[in-house]
Amino acid sequence: MSRIGNKPIAIPSGVQATVKGTEITVKGPKGELSQRFNPAITIKEEDGQLVLERPSDLRHHKAMHGLTRALLNNMVVGVSEGFEIRLRIAGTGYRAEVRDGELLLSLGFSHDVIVVPPPTVTFQVEDRGELIIIQSIDKQLVGQIAADIRKLRPPEPYKGKGIRYEGEQIRRKAGKAGKAGK
Repeated sequence: MSRIGNKPIAIPSGVQATVKGTEITVKGPKGELSQRFNPAITIKEEDGQLVLERPSDLRHHKAMHGLTRALLNNMVVGVSEGFEIRLRIAGTGYRAEVRDGELLLSLGFSHDVIVVPPPTVTFQVEDRGELIIIQSIDKQLVGQIAADIRKLRPPEPYKGKGIRYEGEQIRRKAGKAGKAGK
């Protein structure tokens, strides 16, 4: 039995959810999100909550029940509060800045890397260009953009230089031991 799928989703004040067949539209103070879901899962609005039901206890229906509920909850949280991911840049000469809404990264390449955000994503840079804050109402989009930026210069294990998620621990290696025997 899906425990996640059985939990109703509370709709906060200022958020509207519209169910039209398999398409759900959620509007809130931060924006609007719309998505189609599996037609096997029925979604109803009851007493200011969204309730999901599955047709049977087949494994596929259980999986879709929990997935649909998680995606729908992310939509509600996104339009009411929004999501953000923070990335830390470490390395001599590595820095970031926002110019005309675009993220300009100096990562030790022969050229600067420019990241153009989708319409719902905003970038902020703090701590003298060492902290990048990615914000949006779409959780999946925030995570994907953060992963794409991190992939430009992943943290390396010897000096720890690169782009990492804030709070991420990098396993460090010792490096060369030198000529110990002579």
